[in-house]
Amino acid sequence: MNPLITANQLEEIINSGEDVLICDCRFDLAKPEAGKAAYLENHIPGAIYVDLDHDLSGQKSGKNGRHPLPLPEDWAKTKTRLGMDNNTLVVAYDNQGSIFASRLWWMLKATGHANVRVLDGGLDAWSGPIGKTPRQPIACSRLLDPMPYVGLVLLEEVLENLQTHQNKIVDARANDRFHGENETLDPIGGHIPGALNHCYKENLSGKLFKTREQLYQEFVNLLGTTKTAEVIHQCGSGVTACHNLLAMEVAGLKGARLYAGSWSEWCADPSRPVER
Repeated sequence: MNPLITANQLEEIINSGEDVLICDCRFDLAKPEAGKAAYLENHIPGAIYVDLDHDLSGQKSGKNGRHPLPLPEDWAKTKTRLGMDNNTLVVAYDNQGSIFASRLWWMLKATGHANVRVLDGGLDAWSGPIGKTPRQPIACSRLLDPMPYVGLVLLEEVLENLQTHQNKIVDARANDRFHGENETLDPIGGHIPGALNHCYKENLSGKLFKTREQLYQEFVNLLGTTKTAEVIHQCGSGVTACHNLLAMEVAGLKGARLYAGSWSEWCADPSRPVER
């Protein structure tokens, strides 16, 4: 199944009466309340709001990154509260190139919810009616079972990879931040030694994802391989890395993994090596 859905396809599903849970994932890293405020102002009719900080992130320790994944049992409770039954089609969108929608997409896929798609082009692509009345989530009738995150990479494996070079690390941040310039979000600039840089914006043509063929060629050229199990994606805090994972899935390159702690976890310990 294509992990993307067009606005026309989504409108057809809504009009058909099919069971679909639309999730507005808009967020602003500099103004955390801005996404919810934008949702309250306007959204796709029937959408619920899903918050990066409160729903898609766990407890921060100061050493586990800016947006650590919630524990599997906590994520199961959140999915239950939001009504994300395993059989429900979930469609996620935002208006920032699908980076926050991609995070929800990956978290659901990684915990066994296959029926999830991202609205290509986000809210900007939507030409249907606009809703202004917020919808409260309808919780699932039973608590969903906790599931481990399949495809999650922990810090220890990334550290080990410095010696083994078994995996290719791909950093989704902008090129300047990758090189340690203009760093405003994390205390130390630079990147994990040996990492490749593929800014998530390279996956887009305008506001839409590039074609399957374009994405395939660009990732194969970057990686020099189609062995996706050897690919680990990371970024600043495990959000835009999901955009690269989504783009690879669109390209038919499945099986890459996510280092969710990403640069914000890596640079929390000054003893870890930094490349610029």
